Amino acid sequence: MSFSRNAFVNLLRNQTGYHEGRDANGNWNNIQRFSPETPGLEWSQGQAWCATFTAWGADELGARSSWPITASCYTAVQWWKKANRWTDYPVLGGAFYLGSVGQDHVGVVYAYDENSIYTVEGNTNAGGSYQGDGVYQRVRPRRGANSPYGYGVPAFDEGTVSADPKLGGTRTASVPVPAPPQVRVSAAHIAAAARRDPGLRQGGTTYPAEVNIVEVALAREGLLADAYAHDGSFGSLSVAGYARLQRRYGYSGTDADGIPGRSSLTRLGKAHAFTVID
Repeated sequence: MSFSRNAFVNLLRNQTGYHEGRDANGNWNNIQRFSPETPGLEWSQGQAWCATFTAWGADELGARSSWPITASCYTAVQWWKKANRWTDYPVLGGAFYLGSVGQDHVGVVYAYDENSIYTVEGNTNAGGSYQGDGVYQRVRPRRGANSPYGYGVPAFDEGTVSADPKLGGTRTASVPVPAPPQVRVSAAHIAAAARRDPGLRQGGTTYPAEVNIVEVALAREGLLADAYAHDGSFGSLSVAGYARLQRRYGYSGTDADGIPGRSSLTRLGKAHAFTVID
């Protein structure tokens, strides 16, 4: 079965900035897209999802037989070992596992050098927590405290690249980053979300992928707290932030009601590298 390292790593890296949902009190709640989108792991919704995130990536590429489809880091480690695809050295595109027996956390290595691994991980945070809030790219030590217990060795189409002397002994390696796609946002979708999302339950969404782009731009403008800029819900705080943006742009009255219009959204897009359509 075909399984491209570059496609897998970049699929996961493209999720960077995604965040799980929040409960009625505004706390992160482990509700995310990856459990329901991975057949067999729907039951894991609401639980720690670092392993589910990596399984989701393999499933998306039709490579379920080449990756442990499990929500358990410990079970995944045993899967790699049983398949005789386990090493103590970094593997490009491979899974790394943290904890005394690899039970605590997992992510995927997109680059490594003699001292560090560069990773993409779900259910972590900017500080590297094992129980975080979203998808982040991290730098972790190869050796010593907080270094990995070990690594899974996937059977990639491109072959294995690893620091393991038995697997080639490549000292440094990285997966190339593709040219970024043009980011498009529908003005009609954003306006619809701004009208609908504030009336939904906490964290309710209408067009989360596009809303996330606009919310990040609002946060960069200083108009929305970063903690609320990645949930994909154009809730009351986003509406209020957008109203402040409209007033900043010189709008008033009903033209500054927080419902994005095409002209203001286009201006915001030019400042933050997204294109407004329709």
